[in-house]
Amino acid sequence: MKKILVIGSTVVDVIINLDHLPRTAEDVNVSGQQMAMGGCAYNASEILRNFDVPYILFSPVGTGVYGDFVRAHLAEEGIMPVIPTPDRENGCCYCFVEKGGERTFISYHGAEYAFRKEWFDALDASDIGAAYLCGLEVEEPTGGVILDFLEQHPGITVYFAPGPRIVNLQQEKLDRLYDLHPVLHLNEEEAVSSAARLTGTAPADVREAASILHRRTGNTVIATLGPAGCWYDTGAASGRVPGVPAETVDTIGAGDSHIGAVMARLQQGASLPRALADANRIAAAVVGTKGARLSREAFRQAMDGR
Repeated sequence: MKKILVIGSTVVDVIINLDHLPRTAEDVNVSGQQMAMGGCAYNASEILRNFDVPYILFSPVGTGVYGDFVRAHLAEEGIMPVIPTPDRENGCCYCFVEKGGERTFISYHGAEYAFRKEWFDALDASDIGAAYLCGLEVEEPTGGVILDFLEQHPGITVYFAPGPRIVNLQQEKLDRLYDLHPVLHLNEEEAVSSAARLTGTAPADVREAASILHRRTGNTVIATLGPAGCWYDTGAASGRVPGVPAETVDTIGAGDSHIGAVMARLQQGASLPRALADANRIAAAVVGTKGARLSREAFRQAMDGR
């Protein structure tokens, strides 16, 4: 089985629990805080690891207190960074979790978002079957380096999970990404806004949005719908895969875990509807857990519930 190249960030999530986000000049108290491993790439890779799917976590880890935190926790998990330590501070993500479990991110970007050509040159592309990336890495000034590598290896299946920052992605980079024929993974709002950006007109619903995006990329579009599950469109088939009931603790990492499960199950030979059903289970387990990381036991419980 070929490996999945997971391109992106590994950061410290500083999780801050509070009743509601403050207004300007308002004083609020927090009900709890903690530091945890996070970052889109790391979160997705953890699901691959739980599924025992081979992968490469291609994530720069910088210096400073956050870099030390990340390296120490990766070492505990037996994960050795494949990229040399950049001479730049690692960043973090401040995750504000409100009473209902919804999260708001404020990110401090550091070394984890800057990529270099020589790092990609050192990879054995013949051993890589798929690659994951999110919009944040591509949006950065060095995002072109990532696109160059993927364009040079058209046999690699690209999974693109842009997140809400897709509206900020430069058109030239977005066009290059779409030309790679990626599997798109977005939430409903992101799918609708991305389709509107393509056509100049807001689509009627997520179904129309997915159809528009599929026509542009020529590949599968997956739109997550929260508790309602997810919608998919392959061109030949489309439909909704129901969600799994969950008691929401917080929604940190739910999307990352969902795409991680989709990639893992497709790599293992599952059909798309089966992969999406399993991904819905994993995402439900993640929103029922504080932070983005599932323990092995929680992962097994989620999958045993099939």
